[in-house]
Amino acid sequence: MHGPRDAAALGVEIVYQDLALCENLDVVQNMFLGREQMRGLAMDEDSMEVAASDALKSLSVRTLKSVRQRVSSLSGGQRQTVAIAKAVLWQAKLVILDEPTAALGVAQTEQVLNLVRRLADSGVAVVLISHNMNDVMQVADKIAALYLGQTAAIVDAKDVTTTQVVELITTGRSGDVGLPAPASVGAASS
Repeated sequence: MHGPRDAAALGVEIVYQDLALCENLDVVQNMFLGREQMRGLAMDEDSMEVAASDALKSLSVRTLKSVRQRVSSLSGGQRQTVAIAKAVLWQAKLVILDEPTAALGVAQTEQVLNLVRRLADSGVAVVLISHNMNDVMQVADKIAALYLGQTAAIVDAKDVTTTQVVELITTGRSGDVGLPAPASVGAASS
């Protein structure tokens, strides 16, 4: 891959922590930004509006008053919803979410995590990057814990506790899971 268009062509969509949405545009315009549908020389606003609405409905999103609302008028959770629905609109096979609940309140976090779970349940592969272990434990099937940039372990979420995941992240090990134990100090050498 040489850029975002190559990734998109392969079905990979990324929802960045800062969302990469334009506040001066409405929901439809944001969802189609750079991929506008045309009818002759004019944008096909009607078909884009229908497609945006359908993408939101497919995720059971009911928190937006209108797809013609400016993004600047939306809450943090609603903005995150738009960014995720944009990935659905483009029929992503893999959606990478970078800290999707950062700076959200409790209700908005719950809304976004429910949306993430529905996305995964619909057959889309989801990679959730997060430091919030409660979020991870709530929606993850598998957890890849990194320690100093190295994969310490990949575990089934149902088989570990939050404490074990934190240990993997902070020390590289949890019990007998993780990176090899360091050689004991003072061991005899030959």
